[in-house]
Amino acid sequence: MFGDKLRFRFAKTGTLRLLSHHDLMRCLERMLRRAALPFKSTAGFHPGPRVVFALSLPLGVAGLDEVVEIEFLKELDADETLSLMRSQAPAGLTFTRVSVVPLKATGVARRIIYQLALPAERVEAASQRCAELLAQDKVWVERMKPNPKRLNIRPYLRNLHVVANCLEFDLWVTGTGTARADELVKLLNVADLIDGGYVVERTTVELRDEVVSLDPADVPPDGPADTLPLDAAAIATLTQKDEDQLVSAMGPVVE
Repeated sequence: MFGDKLRFRFAKTGTLRLLSHHDLMRCLERMLRRAALPFKSTAGFHPGPRVVFALSLPLGVAGLDEVVEIEFLKELDADETLSLMRSQAPAGLTFTRVSVVPLKATGVARRIIYQLALPAERVEAASQRCAELLAQDKVWVERMKPNPKRLNIRPYLRNLHVVANCLEFDLWVTGTGTARADELVKLLNVADLIDGGYVVERTTVELRDEVVSLDPADVPPDGPADTLPLDAAAIATLTQKDEDQLVSAMGPVVE
């Protein structure tokens, strides 16, 4: 199996889940150079490998089946390339499989699934809260970026439920957005578990061109989600929360 554009599936786990998306891209470039793989480069003053991730992974979330596509200067044996990538990957970054894709193809995420393990005593409350959210016509969250607004994420919620003591967020991904794991953790009243060391995992990234059969009744929403403007007081509150979170993440400042 040879090709000049390869789609890799990989896992990013352990302490590497704290590696930012930009740092992951730099790590991937170093891996390609150490493996002496002939990758294509972007144009401009700061060229880099022609690499596309189907969907960036939120900081702190472990990814078990992520997607990255890499273009090469010539056709390579996919299995040999996978072996070389594995040999250069740091602990916590595991390349699991590879496939050849057409040069003009791009993996576009259609659906994603997150999971969070639950203590046994939290299962019933989490199940009830999932049912409450799914029963609502609109589920509002507040976002500051790219512009301050209230956003109805209900159309993105394909399913929320508890499976084998794991809270599962089954979400649609569209060209205009999706729901975020951190938003759902707060809405489902389990944010304290994250503070206590529990880890959210993204177990599935479903791509549009990999879906074999489509159920017309089970498709992503069409069009952007409903939005409402935020008033000045809400913007000030969210801005202060962002600043507090940044200070907390950086630790105490010594002058």
